[in-house]
Amino acid sequence: LYSPLHAAWRTRILASDRGPPPTSRSAISLVCFAHSKNQKGVSVKATCHCDAVELEVTLLHGFEDVSRCNCSFCSRRGAAVVTALVEDVKIIRGQDHLTVYQWGTKTAQHHFCKVCGIYTHHRRRLDPNQMGVNVAILEGVHPQHFKDIPWVDGINHPKDAEN
Repeated sequence: LYSPLHAAWRTRILASDRGPPPTSRSAISLVCFAHSKNQKGVSVKATCHCDAVELEVTLLHGFEDVSRCNCSFCSRRGAAVVTALVEDVKIIRGQDHLTVYQWGTKTAQHHFCKVCGIYTHHRRRLDPNQMGVNVAILEGVHPQHFKDIPWVDGINHPKDAEN
């Protein structure tokens, strides 16, 4: 399923040497979603590895803000994330299979599946009204398809300067 839309998406976002773009129908809808001007209201299915947890997520900026963080926790986890508002991350099933990890100020809440261990999402420390959502759990999306994912400076977090 290659289309002009796929070609444009591949040229802009994907690294040509990292494999073919996703070809499922959901991936095509994500491509349209990622480049639409009015992204609010478009829902994306997200699941952990074992399917015990399923989320419905509306991405605030599509894939324009995909990033990684270099703080002591995120650099070990290595996940690429995108942004959603707290109210736009809905747990469809598996609430009882989610566990939360916190440390330090305990503002950020990192959610993981208790069964398979996959990181699904986290409430952000910088803006607790936002969630970071693991790109790899979004249906039809693979982090290796994104070229040069930028790193955010979590080591020198702005909230640390307030203390």
